[in-house]
Amino acid sequence: MTESALQHLGFWKALLTRPRHVGAIVPSGPVLANAMAAQVDPNVPGPILELGPGTGVVTQALTARGIAPERIVAVEYDPEFAAMVQRRFPKVTVIRGDAFDLDKTLAAHPMAPLAAAVSSLPLVNFPHELRSKVLRDVFSRLAPGAPFVQFSYRFGPPLPPPDGVTLRKAAVIWRNLPPARVWVYRRDGRWNARLG
Repeated sequence: MTESALQHLGFWKALLTRPRHVGAIVPSGPVLANAMAAQVDPNVPGPILELGPGTGVVTQALTARGIAPERIVAVEYDPEFAAMVQRRFPKVTVIRGDAFDLDKTLAAHPMAPLAAAVSSLPLVNFPHELRSKVLRDVFSRLAPGAPFVQFSYRFGPPLPPPDGVTLRKAAVIWRNLPPARVWVYRRDGRWNARLG
C-alpha cells in the first residue's frame, strides 16, 4: 500500500472513531497546506510549532518550503497520526499530547521563542474558552511579531483577535474540500497574556 493510501486510511479511521478531533470530511489538500506554509518565513531562526499535524500534509509543505525538519515540533493528540508523522518525518520532534494543554504537553521540551506556529486544529469544534486558551498559550511562546497560522472552513475566523493581536485573512483556498481560509494572527505591543 502506498504512503498516500496509508495516510487516507488513517484519516478515515480517525474520522469514524474520533470525529470531533478530526474536524474535516477529507484530509487537507496540498494547496491549503502550501498556503499555510507560505505564511512561515524559513529565514527566521527558531523552532516552528505545528499543532494537529494529522497525516503530515502541512509538515510536508513546511519542509518543502525549506524549513529543516529538525526545527519542527509537532503536537498530535491521536496516537496513530503521531506515529504516522514520526515515520514520514523521522527528524521532526513529534510529541503525543494535548494542544489545549501546552504547559503540560511541552513541559519536557523547553525551546527558544517560536519563529512561527501553524495549526490544523479544528478549533471551531471546541468551546470559545478552549480556543482562547490555545491562542494565549501559543502567543506566550512566540517571538514578537511571529505568526500564528490557522485555517478554518468558516467565512469568519475561528476566533476573533483579542486586544493586542492583529488578524489577517492570508488566503482563500477554493481548491480544497470544503473551501478553506488561512488566517494569520500576530501580537503587537499591546498584547498581554493575562488579558488575551
